[in-house]
Amino acid sequence: MKMKKSYLAVPLSMTLLIPTAGAVSAHNGEDHSMTKVDTPAGELRTTLDRLLTEHAYLAVEAMRRGAEGAEDFDAAAGALNDNAADLKGAIASVYGEEAGNQFNTIWTNHIGFFVDYVKATGANDQAAKDEALENLAGYKEEFSNFLETATGERLKSDSLGEGLQMHINQLIGAFDSYVAGDYEKAYEYEREAIGHMAMVSKGLSSAITDQYPDKFENTMAVTPATDLRSTLNHLLTEHAALATMAMQNGIDGSKDFDASVNALNANTEDLSAAIASVYGEEAGNQFKEMWTKHIGFFVDYVNATGAEDEAAKKEAIKNLDGYRAEFSKFLETATDGRLDSDALADGLQMHVEQLTGAFDSYAAGDYEKAWDEIRMAYEHMLNPAKGLSGAFADQFPDKFKANMPSEMPNTGMGGTADSNEFPFEFLLAALLIIAGGTTLGMKKYASHKQ
Repeated sequence: MKMKKSYLAVPLSMTLLIPTAGAVSAHNGEDHSMTKVDTPAGELRTTLDRLLTEHAYLAVEAMRRGAEGAEDFDAAAGALNDNAADLKGAIASVYGEEAGNQFNTIWTNHIGFFVDYVKATGANDQAAKDEALENLAGYKEEFSNFLETATGERLKSDSLGEGLQMHINQLIGAFDSYVAGDYEKAYEYEREAIGHMAMVSKGLSSAITDQYPDKFENTMAVTPATDLRSTLNHLLTEHAALATMAMQNGIDGSKDFDASVNALNANTEDLSAAIASVYGEEAGNQFKEMWTKHIGFFVDYVNATGAEDEAAKKEAIKNLDGYRAEFSKFLETATDGRLDSDALADGLQMHVEQLTGAFDSYAAGDYEKAWDEIRMAYEHMLNPAKGLSGAFADQFPDKFKANMPSEMPNTGMGGTADSNEFPFEFLLAALLIIAGGTTLGMKKYASHKQ
């Protein structure tokens, strides 16, 4: 994999050491400071949410393209290398340049071992595959010890090792399933890998803020409000990732198109459940209907591109513009004006332009630009996650109020065991309510290349 110059380096010192202004003000004279989502610790967790979940996504996609010998493999691998450089910058901003370099060596080595596994699979060389897995086991031990030492033993190497083994199993499982033609299982593994890395972010950010409380203004990375924001970070960035893959698979006529659509549908169900957990079943269903329609308009754009039908492409963009207005009004109403529909519409326009831009670049064979735009689309979704979570927490402070402990608890890979969590009982109840909802009516379009 070739290295590209990182253009999205996010030094945590910049995003975390500068006090942030509240995104949502208190209403009716109430003090909602305990439900803030944009604390210094919350910004740390968001940065790690993005970079770690993006790593899982990019690693799976790069491995698949390596197996296929795809034309965009170098660009996908370059995006993965850019992500690694950004992670190095994040670690260095907390622990110093030496630690950042040490992290980078271990991290890039483990990516190389996954590449070795891909190459060995292509060569049908079982011995080389076993060697790659043995090297990944060695990485697991080395990296676990690195993090235990770096965090002053707030993270334990044994627990870290178990979490890293899960990461290895998920990426290898996604790749093996893809090679075997079990595309549904491959995308299930990919979603599990992305979700797992969100939990890694939770544990690591909790340990760092416990280790350096003054740097983070004594705020906590794990509270009900930051859990809410992290949940939306995960689901909204994953939406952008899965949407771009489904669009690419649609224009290529790929065998895994249906599975990629099903993964995108599953993400929609999870997002709808999150909305329902806050606003109830009716709002969750209304959200799902609008969200599903906007995905369908992207599919229309893909179909029109394949058919070289400029009029149909313009119609799809027009429909997306109508969705922007409708969805923005829905969110403004749901949040009692805490979110402004005009500002929301501007943000949604950026989302539309990023996804269609990444697709257009891919279809034109400009793979470097396509993967750059995919990364920007992924990062952009952190903005609506921040706005939505801030509005929700401000609107329902009792649901998301943090109970400050007398002392910081010792953390594991998944964060503090005894701290208040995002109220997932609401989310699970909503999942049961809306389970069995309609599935996206996306139809595979024959590749224009065939």
